[in-house]
Amino acid sequence: MGINEERDIEANLQIGPTDQGMVRLFIEAGKMEIPMDFDPEEAREIADEILAAANAAEARKG
Repeated sequence: MGINEERDIEANLQIGPTDQGMVRLFIEAGKMEIPMDFDPEEAREIADEILAAANAAEARKG
């Protein structure tokens, strides 16, 4: 599956701090649960990438 391929899958995304000082992205889709933990610096890098992608997507809309 590539970034431009659409899928008809519902998923829930939760983001928050853990009691261990990590940032958790928790993805739930059907019976699958995917917890992904990042240290704060990694989380900031991911946030920067998301913002850059949002800006690029807006620019493509014209």
